[in-house]
Parts: sequence; C-alpha cells; structure tokens
Amino acid sequence: MEKAVFYNRDLSWLSFNRRVLMEAAKASVPLLERIKFLSIYSSNLDEFYRVRIPVLMALSEHGSIAGETDHFTLAKAEINEQQQQFGAIIREQILPELERNSIYWIYNQPIPESISAKVAHVFFTEVLAYIYPVCIDNDLTDFFAENNKLYQLVVLEDKTGKERLELISIPSETLPRLYAIKTAEARYIVFLEDILKHNIAYLFPDDVIKGVFNLKITRDAELKIESGNKEDLTEALERQLETRDFGFATRFLCEPGIPLRNLYRVIYALKLHKAEVVEGGTYHNLKDLSSFPLKGAEFSYPKWPASDSLILAENETLFNLILKKDILINVPYQSYDPVLRFFNEAANDIYTKEIYTTLYRVASNSRIVSALMTAARNGKKVVALVELKARFDEANNIKWAKQMKAAGVKIIYSSIDLKVHAKVALVKRQVTAETQYLGLLATGNLNENTARFYTDQILLTAHQPMLKELEALFGFLSKSKKAPSPEDMISFEHLLVAQFNLQQRFLDLIEREILNAKNALKSGIIIKLNNLEERTLITKLYEASAAGVPVKLIVRGICCLIPGIAGLSDNISVTRIVDRYLEHGRIFLFENNGNQEVYMGSADWMNRNIYSRIEVCFPVYQPGLKQTLVKIINLQLNDNVQESVYLFLQSNKTNPTHL
Repeated sequence: MEKAVFYNRDLSWLSFNRRVLMEAAKASVPLLERIKFLSIYSSNLDEFYRVRIPVLMALSEHGSIAGETDHFTLAKAEINEQQQQFGAIIREQILPELERNSIYWIYNQPIPESISAKVAHVFFTEVLAYIYPVCIDNDLTDFFAENNKLYQLVVLEDKTGKERLELISIPSETLPRLYAIKTAEARYIVFLEDILKHNIAYLFPDDVIKGVFNLKITRDAELKIESGNKEDLTEALERQLETRDFGFATRFLCEPGIPLRNLYRVIYALKLHKAEVVEGGTYHNLKDLSSFPLKGAEFSYPKWPASDSLILAENETLFNLILKKDILINVPYQSYDPVLRFFNEAANDIYTKEIYTTLYRVASNSRIVSALMTAARNGKKVVALVELKARFDEANNIKWAKQMKAAGVKIIYSSIDLKVHAKVALVKRQVTAETQYLGLLATGNLNENTARFYTDQILLTAHQPMLKELEALFGFLSKSKKAPSPEDMISFEHLLVAQFNLQQRFLDLIEREILNAKNALKSGIIIKLNNLEERTLITKLYEASAAGVPVKLIVRGICCLIPGIAGLSDNISVTRIVDRYLEHGRIFLFENNGNQEVYMGSADWMNRNIYSRIEVCFPVYQPGLKQTLVKIINLQLNDNVQESVYLFLQSNKTNPTHL
C-alpha cells in the first residue's frame, strides 16, 4: 500500500462552504432559499473565523519558523475567492431575479429619491433612538468594539478643515437588518446601515461628511476552562460566556475605499493590531439574510409535511409498541412526535421508576426538558447529563440545567476534559419483579426544533442486553471523570462507545472486510458521516481499498481522506450532499459476506470524537429496519442532482506538499 496522505481539515471545511455557495447559485433553487444559502455561508464563515482562524494563525507563526506548509495563507486565498463568488451571485443572479418580480434590493446603490421620505421616516421613528456616535480620537476606555457587531465609521471635516472620526454602532440586534418599503409600483428592500447612512447628515449638521464606511470585528470564541479547575463548572462557564465576545480580534472587516490613514487610526484606537485586516464588501454579517423580507410561496421550497412515524391503536401506548418491536424514525421526513411521546409517557407512566438521558443541544423551549421536570415532580428518579461545553449553546444549557435542578432532576456535568456528545436516553420500568428497559438512541440531538431541518435517525428499542450496557454507561458518566480508569472498564458487546471500544470495533469491522476481500468473499463498506479526520481510521480505510474492498463514503463536511490515489484509495469514492435539509445522520454499513451489519450513532470520525468525547454508536438488529437504512443510503449514493463528487481545493491538488 502507498504511504497514507491526508488532506488539510480546514481547507476541506472551506470546500464544504464553497459547496453551500453552489446551492445559492442554482437557478433551480427557489429565490428565497438561495438567499438563505448565502446566509448559511456567511454564518459558517463567521464561525470559522471565530474558532479555526486563531488556530491557523498560531500554526502559521510556528510553521514560518519550522518551514511547514502555511495553511493560513492558503485558507485566506480560498476565502477571498469565495467572497468574490458570493458577491457575484448577488449582483448577477439574485438582484436581477428580484427585479423581475418588481422587488428592488438596494445593494451597493444610493437610495432612490422615490422612497427617500419613507426611509427618513424609518430613521426618525425607529433607528434614531439607538444611535450614539463615539469619537475615535477621544479616550475609549469605556468603549469596546464587540464581536460580530456592525459599526459605521463616519469621516468628518469641521469648519476649520480638521478631520474627525466618529464610530456608530448599528442596532441590528434590536431592529430589523432589512426593511421592506412599499410604493404603488414596487417593493424595495433596504439595509439598516443604508438607512443610517442616508440620514447621517442629521447627526453632524456642522460638519462636512467626507465618507461613511461599514466595519465589523470578529473575535476568538474559544472558552478556556483549565483542567483541574475546582470551581463550580456552571459559574466558571457563565463568567467566561460574559467575556466571550471580548476575546482577541481575529479579523477586522472593512468596506473598500476607506483611506489608509483612517484605517490605521481605527486599528490603533480599537487595539486591532493582531487582527487580519480584510477588505470585504460593503455589507457584513450577511447571516442576517436568513430573515430576508420576501413573501410568497413561489420563493420558497414547497412544503413537505412530515409523515406519521407510526400509527398507534386508540388504547395502545408507545411503550407497549416498543416492547413488541424496534422503531426507526427518520426526521424530518417522518414526524418527531414519537420522541416527544417517549419522554411524555415516561414522565407519567406508573411503571416508570427511573429516567436517564444525555442533553447536548436542546431547544430553547424544550418540551423534552419539560417532560423530564414533570417526571421529577411525579416522584421519579430523573438523571440528566447536561453538556455545558456544547459550543454556542452553553448559555441555553446552563439555563435548563438550573431549571431542571430546581424541579428535582439530578444534574450531572461532564468533566472539563471529556465532552459527552452521545444522544441517548434510558427508561427503567418495574412492571413485574424484573426490571424492564426501554431506550432511545439517536444520531442527532434531542431537539424538536432542529429535527425540522436536520436529517437524523432515532432508534426506539427494548433490546434488554444493549440497554443494560447503556445503564452501565450512565453509571460511568455519573462519576464525571476525565477518562475511564481500569475499574471503570465496561465489557460492551453491543454498543460502540468512544473511550472504551468504539475505535477498535470500527477497526475490527474494517479488518473483517479486508479478510473477506482477500478470501474472495463479498466485501464492502458504506459510511455516512458529517466529518472524517481521524488518521488511524482513514489509514485503515486506505488498507481496505488496497485490499480490493469497495468503500463508498458520504461526507458532508471535513474529509481528510483523499480518494482515487493509485495503490492507496482507488477503490474509495467520496461524495457529499447539500440540499434543503442539513445531512446530519451517521450510518455505518459493513457487507460481512452478505450478512450486512448496520450501525448508527453520534460519532463522526474526528480526533475530538474519538479521543476526547463520549460517543455512542449502536447496532440495528431488526431486519426490516436494516433494509430501510440500506435503501436510504443507496438512494443517496444514486443521487445525481444534490450529491456532488467531493471537491478538493485546487491549491492542494496541484501541490502535494499541501496535503
């Protein structure tokens, strides 16, 4: 086998965001949905700057000394190219299509005289209440430019000819970012910052306006809780959340055309010396396009109501049905109601004595958490493992943890060093002398909101041996340890659990396919993931390819495996699907000489999932459900519309030293 090579994870992620842009450019996608894809792209890029750019900057500084590949420079070049494409999609496709519908989005243009009075009315009645200019040349001790907040720099000249810089905060977190203004003939859509700019002279009547420029600053979002911190984790996180938006600046985004002397004055005044200065477009924070004020069914995807996941007889309970057979739910195509009913029945079922669950990202108005609190009030033992370190959901999780604790739910927090990413729940019932287990195991979060647009799979099962293993796992989680010690070792026969047996079991399953191929038996591997990075597992897939095992991968985001290399990965294909729903499920199929084994679970094959998280993958035993999953995967592999061959950025394809 050829020596294993690996694609850079950050460049791979950027290729995913480029794929999102491709959806925005498709004429076949309804207009509002195309605008929403632009919003998703922008939101993704903001998070990349907050989370990954600080890492790349640090590696770049180290690499310049050690002579390593500068992925930071490559990433910047790719982002610049994508930003050009982003602007071209708006100018050449979105704006003309809107105009064909008598809708005029004022984008990089003066506000027309025909709506000037209406724009002024909005300014004086809605916007002006929130405007307070800050002079750059004054003492800025009490001013801090916040993360991802929009600002407008106003360059002024007084009567003596002296130049002055004023900074205005755009109140986009309070007011709509985009205003729809109607006339008898047409509809106009105007940015909030353009409304301010159009009326800026009112704020400075004694000065000459020399220029108005939009600015934005992106800051490092990483929370830094030290290992071994004895302080209450909730309090430590709450304090860090208060300062998250005050991290060091990673990007200073400015509108083109700002005079260099003014740019330097702003950098000095706002202490942005280490930030990457990026000359972007006129408008920033275009994730706000998610609320673009465009009405009409023709501009959106047609509605796809979720089908019933199951139909219960009038007097039949969900629990009784689970005891008869396993149930598979495929959201959002099928209704999420059985998941809600699972927790609701547990909360009020007289035979239920104990409920255990993991909570990673829950809805802001979670009915699942409400059911858990009801169960506790009904006298049941309820234990919830709440992952406080779920990035950007920390505050919501802290809120719910406090409420659950007040209701009598026992709250467990994972250790600082070991994040719990598993998506599982366990119900213990006492119908007879023997304890009866019911379980829920999922590929995605227990979140009824994201279940409407994330594709995930949920298994409801009464497989007693597997659920006894789940009970043992909850026993370990209740210790909140950094890692399993020898006395914590659990002999998992059914479940694949990161930190215990997950990586080794996947290696063994791949090895069996290799042996089958060498012995001329049926072999094959099909895996669907969000991200593929971990090198031990990638190397094993390379080994399988070299042995003649056909390997088919569907990887939505990061993919560090490179297909099609002679002698290494020529039996591997990698595709990705980007469509109206976010592909989120993790499914693993192994041919096993015609006796297919199917697993699902929470684990991507990333370093973090394998080495520093608790993840749970689980087998699907019922033949009918296995058949359903195989059909779903084959349908996706045969997709010739939304599925695309995995895109590797050109800079890596032409220079192997970048791999």
